[in-house]
Amino acid sequence: MQCVSFNVFRTLGFPDTTVLKPEQFLQHKALLQEADWVLFPEYWQLNALVHGLKCRVFPSVASYRIGHDKIEMTRAFQTVAPEHTPWTLIEANGPQERESLWDAMSHPFVAKLPKSSMGEGVWLIETREDWRRYCERSDVLYVQEYLPIDRDVRVVVVGDRVLTAYWRTQADQGFYNNVARGGQIDKGPVPAAATDLALRLARDLGVDHAGFDIALVEGYPYVLEFNRLFGNKGLDQGGELKTAILSYLRQQSRPEDPDGPQPPAPIWPLAS
Repeated sequence: MQCVSFNVFRTLGFPDTTVLKPEQFLQHKALLQEADWVLFPEYWQLNALVHGLKCRVFPSVASYRIGHDKIEMTRAFQTVAPEHTPWTLIEANGPQERESLWDAMSHPFVAKLPKSSMGEGVWLIETREDWRRYCERSDVLYVQEYLPIDRDVRVVVVGDRVLTAYWRTQADQGFYNNVARGGQIDKGPVPAAATDLALRLARDLGVDHAGFDIALVEGYPYVLEFNRLFGNKGLDQGGELKTAILSYLRQQSRPEDPDGPQPPAPIWPLAS
């Protein structure tokens, strides 16, 4: 299996893999067309690689396109799992829309920038001043109901399986569970409701490399978002991630068993 990677850090130690800088891709069109897989290209390369050079990319096209924008992501969630998607309103940013959303939402509520990660671009809106400051920073208004949680679950999906799952507890400043914003990792047992929902969403949407953030309210799971390029702090040594990716790529490169592969046993602790 011959691969080309555009991300040296995420494919360190991968066998038979040539690493290129993203800006060099047009200089290596033959190499890219002959590769079995093109790994971790930049988003701006996607159309050229997939539609121009007919490359097979990992993560999947769905992982890139759905994961690139919270608006598109939420609409995808609302399509396949509306009962597990927090109540969300999305409007153009105009004076009438600002007033309409302010009146429509129960307070406090959450507002987000469409393109952000690691907890950046997410605010808890409690006052008119909070709302004004948010509205001045976003072209599109994205508001979501506030869920009463002090932790959420990060579920890492690679290929068609859950690689690991762990709790992220709230930062000292409150509200944020993101590790990048001071949240802490808790390796305690995770309810199957969270991992089952993440895996269902990944399979339904064709997402094969993502960290799903699942909130549990009295045991009921809600999907918040997923990150295509998730952090590795919740993984033990990172070696299992490489093994899982390579196994999935090899599996996808082989003819499919008409009876289908048996699902692997979970390798993360589940809550009883």
